[in-house]
Amino acid sequence: MDTADLGLPVDVPSTALFTDRYELTMLQAALRSGTADRRVVFEVFTRRLPEGRRYGVVGGTGRVLDAVENFRFDTGMLDFLAHHRIVDAPTLAWLADYRFSGDIWGYPEGEVYFPGSPVMRVEGSFAEAVLLETVILSILNHDSAVAAAASRMSVAAGDRPLIEMGARRTHELAAVAASRAAYVGGFASTSDLAAGFRYNIPTVGTSAHAFTLLHDTERDAFTAQVDSLGSATTLLVDTFDVAEAVRSAVEVAGTELGAVRIDSGDLLLLAHRVRQQLDDLGAKRTKIVVTSDLDEYAIASLAAAPVDAYGVGTQLVTGSGHPTCSMVYKLVARANSDAPGAPLLPVAKKSMGAKSSVGGRKWAARRLDADGVAEAEVIGGGEVPAELAGRELLVELVRGGEIVGREPLDAARDRHRVARAGLPLSATQLSRGEPVIPTEYPRN
Repeated sequence: MDTADLGLPVDVPSTALFTDRYELTMLQAALRSGTADRRVVFEVFTRRLPEGRRYGVVGGTGRVLDAVENFRFDTGMLDFLAHHRIVDAPTLAWLADYRFSGDIWGYPEGEVYFPGSPVMRVEGSFAEAVLLETVILSILNHDSAVAAAASRMSVAAGDRPLIEMGARRTHELAAVAASRAAYVGGFASTSDLAAGFRYNIPTVGTSAHAFTLLHDTERDAFTAQVDSLGSATTLLVDTFDVAEAVRSAVEVAGTELGAVRIDSGDLLLLAHRVRQQLDDLGAKRTKIVVTSDLDEYAIASLAAAPVDAYGVGTQLVTGSGHPTCSMVYKLVARANSDAPGAPLLPVAKKSMGAKSSVGGRKWAARRLDADGVAEAEVIGGGEVPAELAGRELLVELVRGGEIVGREPLDAARDRHRVARAGLPLSATQLSRGEPVIPTEYPRN
C-alpha cells in the first residue's frame, strides 16, 4: 500500500505560520498599494552547489505539494496575528480566505540539478505567491541536502543496502523528512517507524547495547532475542569482546543466523576477522552490518571489506557536512500592469557581490552528447530550441491551485537512479570538484 498521499497524522495540521513575518508585512503593504494582485513569477534556485559537490538532488517536492495544500489560516492563527498586531484588519480578512490558486512547475523529485537550475517556479498573484517563500525553501533546502548526501553514500555503497538510522540525531519531524529524502537518494530502509507509517518506507531494527547489558550474560541476551525474533535476526556483537560474541551468537542461533552488527572499533579490520570467524563456524550465509558514525568516505573505505550493509545516522540527517543547499526564492518576472493577461517583464536584483540573479521566466533542459550522456544544463527564456525539445526538465505540479503532480515515492527514487546514471562518470567521484556539467544561458 502506498501511503504517501493519505495525509497521515505525522504532519502539522497547517503550514500557514511556517513563514517569516516580513512575508505578511509585504502582503499588507501590497494590498494597501494595489499591487497585491499583480501577476508574478518566483523561481527557486541555488547560485552554487555545496563546496566540492558535483551535482545536487531535488528532494522534498512531494512535501512541498502537501505544504501548499495545507497552507490555511485558522481562527487561532488569525487571533495570534491580530493580538500581536502583526498585520492590520484588512490583511487578516484576506488571509482568512487564503487558498493558493496559481501554478507551480518544478524539477520532478529525484532529478539532479546544478547552479542556476530553476528547481521550482511559482506563478500567481504577488499576494498568493510571496507567502509560500519560507515554507518552500525550508522543505527543499533540508530534503535536497539529505537526498544529496544519501546519493553520495549510495554511490559509495554500490550494491550493498543502506539503512537510515538518524532519527535520534535531529528534530522528530525532521527525522521523518530525512528518512523520506534518504529513500529518494538511494537508501533501502529506515529505523524510524513514523517514516515507515507516513511514507511506507521499509523499517528495520532489532536491539541495542542496552538489551545486552540488561541480561546477566551476553549469551542470555542473544538467547532471549533469538527466542523472540528467530534465528534470522541481527545480533549486536561489540558490547564486550567481538570474537567471543560471534562465537556465542552462532552457538545460540545456529549457522542460519541472519546477521551480526558491529558498531564500534576498527570496522575494516573487524569485518575481515568476523567474516573469517563466521565462515570457520559454518555460518557462511550470515551477513555483517556495520554502523558507527559512517559517511560516504567511511563507506567507500569499506568497499573491499566483507560488509553486507551499512547503517548511517548523524552524517546523513545533517547532509554530510552540508545541511542546506542555499536555495533562494526570487522574483524573476512581474506583469507590466494590473490588467489581466498583461505581459511579463523580467526583473532581477543587481548586486556587486555574489547575490545577483538572472531575470525572466525560464525553462531548463539537459543537453546530451552523442553517447546520451549529459553535457550541459541549458537555462533560457522564450521558446525552447528545437534541438532541446523533449529534454525539458520542469514538470507541472500545481495547476490553478489544484495539485496535479503527486506521485508515489518509489517513482522519485527510481528517477534519481536514472538521472544520476545519465551524468558523466566523474559525477560519482567523492573527491572535491566543480559541477560535473556546466550551466549555460543561451541568448534568445
